[in-house]
Amino acid sequence: MKVIFLRDVKGQGKKGEVKDLSEGYVRNFLLPRGLAKEATEGNVKTLDAQKRSEEKRKEQEKQEAQELAAKLSELTVKVKGKAGKGGRLFGAISSKQVAQALEEQFHIKVDKRKLEMDAIRALGVTQIKAKLHNEVTTILKVHVVEE
Repeated sequence: MKVIFLRDVKGQGKKGEVKDLSEGYVRNFLLPRGLAKEATEGNVKTLDAQKRSEEKRKEQEKQEAQELAAKLSELTVKVKGKAGKGGRLFGAISSKQVAQALEEQFHIKVDKRKLEMDAIRALGVTQIKAKLHNEVTTILKVHVVEE
């Protein structure tokens, strides 16, 4: 009996996969637990439509990330911090502060977890990496100035 998996089933198949399994296993285990549904012509067409819409959504996300990366690569974010002698900061500038400054200055919202950086401990311009998507990364300049 052909089935479409609704969830990953260890040793049998992954979500969205169509597979031919024994009828007893399907009727007694997979169907009652909602792990699979019968692979009728209508269900297969629905699955294909879902896959196409998912691919389109992922492509749209990637496109948006590329546009944001182009904007971010041109910007320099200014962050204020208290500093002592020699330009050393009291404390450090974190990714949270950089994300807040980016939103305040340019009205661009970026999750702090997407900024791959160590804490900034000195005045001046620092380049940090922003991973906006699995395939899209960019460099953002952060200029730390004294309060």
